[in-house]
Amino acid sequence: MFKNNMGAIDRAIRAIVGIILLALYFMGTVAGVWGWAALIVGVVLLATAILGWCPPYSLLGINTGGKKA
Repeated sequence: MFKNNMGAIDRAIRAIVGIILLALYFMGTVAGVWGWAALIVGVVLLATAILGWCPPYSLLGINTGGKKA
C-alpha cells in the first residue's frame, strides 16, 4: 500500500503533538475556530504518526526514515 517515509523521531513528535492538540480540544481548553483547528490538526498528525506515511513527504520526495522508501 503506502511505503513508510517517516522516521521514529518524526513519528514520535507527531504523535505527541497530536495527542496534546486533541487533549486541549477535548478538555475544552481551546474552543471555537481554534478548537476545530486543534481537532483537525491533531487527528491528522496522529494518523500520519500511526501510519508512518505523510502524503506531502511523498509529493516532495522527503524521507526521514533513513532508508529509501
